[in-house]
Amino acid sequence: MSRLAYYPTPATRRLGSLTFHTAKRWSGSLAVWGAGAGTALIFVRSPRPLLHMKNTLLLKVPVVSQSFYEDKTPASDKPF
Repeated sequence: MSRLAYYPTPATRRLGSLTFHTAKRWSGSLAVWGAGAGTALIFVRSPRPLLHMKNTLLLKVPVVSQSFYEDKTPASDKPF
C-alpha cells in the first residue's frame, strides 16, 4: 500500500499563506475586478459622471457617436 506524502512549502517561498502558485491563479480575476472598480471610481468621483462619459467614451464609438445624441426631428413635427 502506498503512503501519502505531504511536502509543505518552505517559509522562504511563501508570504503567509500566499505562494507564487496561488498569486498566479488569482491575478487575472483581481485584474478584472480592479479595472471595474477603477472605472466605477472614476465615474462616481466625477462631478458630472454622465456628461463625462458622453464626452470621453461614447463620442469615440462610431455607432453611438454624435448621430445618436442629435435630435433630427424636423421642427414641424415637434408639438411644442
